[in-house]
Amino acid sequence: MLAGGPALSIYFDLLYFKQLFLNPLYHLLTLPIGLFLAMLAFRAAAAGGKELARRGRQKRSTPRLETDSLVTTGIYSHMRHPMLFGLALLPLALACILGSPTFILVVAPLETLFVIVMVLTFEERECRKKFGAAYDDYARRVPAVCFKRECLMKLFSKKV
Repeated sequence: MLAGGPALSIYFDLLYFKQLFLNPLYHLLTLPIGLFLAMLAFRAAAAGGKELARRGRQKRSTPRLETDSLVTTGIYSHMRHPMLFGLALLPLALACILGSPTFILVVAPLETLFVIVMVLTFEERECRKKFGAAYDDYARRVPAVCFKRECLMKLFSKKV
């Protein structure tokens, strides 16, 4: 996805959007937007990752990147998949950094949809398998993602 999407998009850009794609002013507009989106994506990943690192490993025997307890504090008290925001923003951020109209309008939305479906399908299944009824109760109380201003401010804030 990281190489194929941009390559295919640039190919179509040079065929159908050549004037726009080769316009430096267009890139001066899309580049800062892409960098901003990338910054938000990494902040979301940091917020979710740090909370998991603080609260998700109670036993010393648990491998470094895994959890042994259900985390429902911090950003996880607002949404079940905060890092999904970061993953979902990355294709659009890359598309804007490259300044590819095809990537921005077609490929990035498809990649974002793919990421969302994969995370919600496989991660939800794993969490239910690992934490059972506790996760089911948590899932009833807390949405998978939250678009409320307070949630997004907490997710994207510099303090994590």
